[in-house]
Amino acid sequence: MPRKGSLAREFPILVIVALLVSLFIKTFLVQFFFIPSGSMENTLQINDRVAVNKLPIISRNIHRGDVVVFRDPAGWLPGAAPVSGGKVAVKIKEGLVAVGVLPNPAKQYLVKRVIGVAGDKIICCSKNKALMINGKEAVEGYIYAGNTPSDMEFSVTVPEGKIWVMGDHRGASADSRYHQEDINKGFVPLEKVTGRVVGIIWPFKNAGLVPSQNPIK
Repeated sequence: MPRKGSLAREFPILVIVALLVSLFIKTFLVQFFFIPSGSMENTLQINDRVAVNKLPIISRNIHRGDVVVFRDPAGWLPGAAPVSGGKVAVKIKEGLVAVGVLPNPAKQYLVKRVIGVAGDKIICCSKNKALMINGKEAVEGYIYAGNTPSDMEFSVTVPEGKIWVMGDHRGASADSRYHQEDINKGFVPLEKVTGRVVGIIWPFKNAGLVPSQNPIK
């Protein structure tokens, strides 16, 4: 049996290794996020916890129809709220941020669906009140029941290195449509994208995969 002294010496090493593994996973593989709003209903619900695969953005492999998490590109959100709680709670939250269990509250994030990638021309709307993407009517079965594809008319062509994003709950999503006057003209730069949402991990009743759904074939 190992001696107590040996275990005491090995414990700090095990903690350091565990932290390094967590940091590696956070940096290159998976990060977890909390859904604070209903802009992606019914695909994602308020208070869902989701797992985000970071490999697609590292390889620049983001596709039309993916649900992605991205950092606020140009003041889409109000200022970040300070971390709340007592000193112990704050330290615990800071530790969870450091190992990637919680996102950094200083970097505000949004979650939307990719409707257009570089080169796509998107127009709202067709005679059938559907989005037109590259001349084809989009089929968007993920849109929140009772919503139209968009109450706002627009016509955009996605530039290289950017994406056009919209929430599935179109009536409750201040997405690319509403930020066409910002520095990016409503587009989200790829370097702002953290990764693709692959699944809901909490609560258990909502747990499951979140597949990409290309609106045109």
